[in-house]
Amino acid sequence: MDYVDYYKTLGVERGASKDEIRKAYRRLARQYHPDVNQGDKSAEEKFKSISEAYEVLSNEEKRQKYDQLGQSYQQWQRTGGQPGGFDWSNWMAGQQPGGYRVEFNDADMGSGDPFSEFFRSVFGGGMREAPTGRRRATRQAIRGRDLELTAPITLEDVYQGTTRTIQANTRQLTVKIPAGAYDGTRVRLRGQGEPGYAGGQAGDLDVIVKVEDHPIFRRDGDDLHLDVKIPLYTAVLGGDTQVATLGGPVTLHIQPGTQSGQSIRLRGKGMPRLREEGRFGDLYAHILILIPTDLSKEELALFEKLRALRP
Repeated sequence: MDYVDYYKTLGVERGASKDEIRKAYRRLARQYHPDVNQGDKSAEEKFKSISEAYEVLSNEEKRQKYDQLGQSYQQWQRTGGQPGGFDWSNWMAGQQPGGYRVEFNDADMGSGDPFSEFFRSVFGGGMREAPTGRRRATRQAIRGRDLELTAPITLEDVYQGTTRTIQANTRQLTVKIPAGAYDGTRVRLRGQGEPGYAGGQAGDLDVIVKVEDHPIFRRDGDDLHLDVKIPLYTAVLGGDTQVATLGGPVTLHIQPGTQSGQSIRLRGKGMPRLREEGRFGDLYAHILILIPTDLSKEELALFEKLRALRP
């Protein structure tokens, strides 16, 4: 009898957690499930070995015994043990009358005994005998795989909230994207992923919001930033200028002596706060002063006078 490496079968490390083992089993079970590989004997055998490995590694008592056996077997190999020469007597499970007594609750395994000679010898397990004397295997429902799709969206759409029609396999679905969504926000459509197997629940579909860069606004959380260019004269003397916001243009009052690089906050003119109806971030206008470059002789003379007035 050959030793069976259940960790290798599931593709996990020997120190893997229960969650890692469960995820590995589900991934492989979906791939080799008889429902999606009808008539494929190699897939059926692979599914049997996967289910057997999970039967052992998901059970704390069985896993502990198996790990002890593995340590003993590896030590025997290191000492030069030859194939077929390992002493199995300390690890053999006694047979119980009336057939094997370990319940097998995985998916329909097709024909034949779903457990290997190694499993039956070590754990004394197999399929529980039904009252009629016929072997019984119940089908375990396997949840469908979750899917992900990306939905590109503009900042204006995020400001207002919008809907998108997406193509998921052969289906067209409408997804509502809430106002204030961030880049990377996930909108989950439950039950719209891959269908389950053997009556299992369908997976979910996650629509990932991808907010496109904006030509003038820069987003920082719920706040917006933009550069506002004003003439030199307005910066010196003060005045009003029009500023764009996602809710429409507003008038910004410039105080006399405003400096280039100065920021002016417009409260409540930023992005709507996600799932906080009626609340908004702020808009920061960063002032950039435009220096005239095509001055006339008269204008240059006036600037010379101004310079003379300021030592």
